[in-house]
Amino acid sequence: MKKYKFILSGGGTGGHIYPAIAIANELKLRLTDAEILFVGAQDKMEMQKVPQAGYKIEGLRIAGLQRKLTFQNLLFPFKLLSSLWKSRKIIKNFQPDAVIGTGGFASGPLLQVANSCNIPTVIQEQNSYPGITNKLLSKKANAICVAYENLERFFPKEKIVYTGNPVRQDLLDIDSKREEGVTYFKLDADKKTLLVLGGSLGAKRVNQLIEKELDFLLANGIQVIWQCGKLYFEEYQIYNKRINVQVVAFIDRMDLIYAVADFVISRAGASSVSELCLVGKPTIFIPSPNVAEDHQTKNAKAIVDKNGAILLKEIDLEEKFETTFSNLISNENLQNELSLNIKKLAKPNATKDIVEEIIKLIQ
Repeated sequence: MKKYKFILSGGGTGGHIYPAIAIANELKLRLTDAEILFVGAQDKMEMQKVPQAGYKIEGLRIAGLQRKLTFQNLLFPFKLLSSLWKSRKIIKNFQPDAVIGTGGFASGPLLQVANSCNIPTVIQEQNSYPGITNKLLSKKANAICVAYENLERFFPKEKIVYTGNPVRQDLLDIDSKREEGVTYFKLDADKKTLLVLGGSLGAKRVNQLIEKELDFLLANGIQVIWQCGKLYFEEYQIYNKRINVQVVAFIDRMDLIYAVADFVISRAGASSVSELCLVGKPTIFIPSPNVAEDHQTKNAKAIVDKNGAILLKEIDLEEKFETTFSNLISNENLQNELSLNIKKLAKPNATKDIVEEIIKLIQ
């Protein structure tokens, strides 16, 4: 039997890295002796996260274009050329059967070279509004696995496969883990728990909101697990001194934290949205307005329009947060309705379906 080889590329943020790792894990399950290599951006978080997951990674000297004129932008053409050259070298040495891109700077040059060498390529687009890299790559890609409907205006219709986003498989059965979660996070089993998620790096505006509203939350009998992100941990760890508050940079057991959460306040990055659909907790999305094409607002709206979550824009936080949150925690019908509706949008078999598409291509 042929031993297959795959290159996966995605990075810059957890939202691109974890789907790539999930796909790699599923490929290993399906094709046990498959050889897998990752390609990332030299100085981004994938250079740590991928080896931690047990895979080899090569780095490219690539970075995105800044929105204003900077010295980095002047270096961009040189970095791009060097990345294309190195991608060609990697592909020539490794000889992959297929190349899979999950977004982020490094996937651009790599998939570009794979396309020019007639190697099958698959794009996995997490967002409801694709980034420029994937839009450009889609013209030559063999399949485009998407997580939202109606993306025909960005991608060739005949290549689109509606799979959903890869998510951690340990989230499929969180209902049985509540007790374990209460023990693990040393929580009060009689109190309602609010989980605050700001993404892997953290979300400045969400952190400012929680700091300001902490007394209000505690006065409502809520215990808070506040993932503030590694950029902000120094600043906010002081609140660990408060009773019923835990501030963490990163959460290592997402399955257990989702099992104990009664309410969630979250950014609307694609991976977070997909996970929250799966776990079905009443959620308030606070999208980041500082991302390309405002795609987080679009991600959140796709859920909110189907009555599966509440959307609060950053500009409305001062005025609307307390009434919105009070209404949510006091209204059980609303909680049940949101849970039911967001769960209907889950795609628990996304990773398997994406790998199915990859295997179809190579066989």
